Order: sequence, then structure tokens, then C-alpha cells
Amino acid sequence: MIRVLAIAALLLGVVPAAALASEGGGGLINLDRSIVIQGINFLLLLLILGKLLYKPLLAKMEERTQAIRKSLEEAQAARAEAQREREEHAAKLQAAYAEAQAIRATALKEAAEEQRRLVEGARAEAGRLVESARNEMAQEVTRARQALRQEVVDLAISAAERLIRKSLRDEDHRRIVQDAIGRVDKVN
Repeated sequence: MIRVLAIAALLLGVVPAAALASEGGGGLINLDRSIVIQGINFLLLLLILGKLLYKPLLAKMEERTQAIRKSLEEAQAARAEAQREREEHAAKLQAAYAEAQAIRATALKEAAEEQRRLVEGARAEAGRLVESARNEMAQEVTRARQALRQEVVDLAISAAERLIRKSLRDEDHRRIVQDAIGRVDKVN
């Protein structure tokens, strides 16, 4: 507003001086009372223009300044929110990574435990199979010994029978059979 008044004062001072300088007094502007009326009209025009144009223009400029300031503040708030969300996502990502590591460690531990348990089970099963094989072998050895004994007994009896038949006479043979029948009768 001060600039406008300064320009108006300059024009009021320069224009009449120029008019007087060009013609000795009969130019566009007369230095009589019309200059006072023109000055008053000019001031009224300045007042009206100041009220109708300059103040609304200043208000619009102030409004625009406030809008820009508000936009800058919102941008700053959005930037801060984005930074906060970025940090939050980084923290969540870190937590998820830690959780994944914990799950992996647990799974590895469980797998190792399962492997140990399976190895122990396999060793126990192998021990049972070895023990079963030993028992089976012992039974086979026992059976083979019994069969061998039976065969030896049978061979001994057969050899004894042959020897007895050759050495015993028919009378001795009858007497032995009679004694055996008598013993069987006593037992019954």
C-alpha cells in the first residue's frame, strides 16, 4: 500500500510540473482548483482500489501463503509417517527373520533328535536281531548235538547189536529177551 501511495504522490508532483513546463499554464492540467479536485478524485480512487483490489489481493496472497505452508507441513508429516512406516516394516521384517531363524533352529533340533531316536531304534533292532540270531544258532547247535547224539547212540546200538549177534548164541539171546520182558512186567 505504501508503494502505491508513493507512486501516486510522485505522479501528482511530476504531472503538473510537466504540464506547467510545456505551456505556461494552458495545458491539460490547470493549476487552479481542478487540480485539487483531481487529487481528491485520485485519492478516492486509490482508497476504492485499495479496498476493492489491494486488500483482497493481499488476502488471496496470504491465503496462498497459508495453503503453501499447510502443504509443506502435510508433506513433512507424510515424510515423517513414511519414515515411521519404513522403520516399522524394517522392525517387522527383522522380527520375521528372527522368528524364521528360531523356527529353523527348532526344526534342526527336532530333526537331530529324530535322527538320534531313529539311530537308537535301529541299533536296538540290530541288537535284537543279533540276539535272535544267536538264540537261533544256539538252538540249531543244540538240535544238531541232539541229532548227533541220537545218531551216535543209533550207531552204537547198531554196532552193539552186530557184535552181540555174532557173540551171543541163540539161547543167550532168548534169555536176555525173557529178562527184558520180566522187567517190563515188573514196571507195569
